[in-house]
Amino acid sequence: MAQLTEHDVVNIQFKEPASVDQGYDQDEVDFFLDEVAETIATLTREKAELADQLARAQARVTELENAAGYAQPQADQASPYEASSTASYGQVDDEAAQATSVLTMAKQLHDKYVADGKAESERLISDAQAEKTRIITEAEDIHNRTLTKLEEERSLIERKIAELRDFERDYRTRLKSYLESLLHNVDSNQQ
Repeated sequence: MAQLTEHDVVNIQFKEPASVDQGYDQDEVDFFLDEVAETIATLTREKAELADQLARAQARVTELENAAGYAQPQADQASPYEASSTASYGQVDDEAAQATSVLTMAKQLHDKYVADGKAESERLISDAQAEKTRIITEAEDIHNRTLTKLEEERSLIERKIAELRDFERDYRTRLKSYLESLLHNVDSNQQ
């Protein structure tokens, strides 16, 4: 798997979910997070390797500087070999300066990559938290709208039930009156 770049992370596009309830495709998001984790692990290993190289190079520079310092004669004790040895000390100093320069540049580059990685990590976390907040707010809004709609439907159904109960009571009363009137007519006719 290739390392992700800042461009890859910033421009990632997940498939739109079919509905808000389903959310993004979990496998697709997990795969992307695996890539991010692998990139961070790679950068962390590279940082450790560069730190190790820097420590070794600094130790070597110190060793070369100490060797050059011990081998140089004191100014008041000039030696006959001073002219020929100055050239070799100059070469050692140049090599040490070059090594220090390379190490400094490598450390700066390493620090820049680590800072960029941390900044990107913080940005991703911030974006994810903002997305989480947006999704939760949207879900709560949908929940509230659905609840309001259901309450309205419930109220309407309760009114219809009350109307049907009133109708039933009225119908029973009229039916009872009608039947009593019929019974009364039957009783009157039999007498």
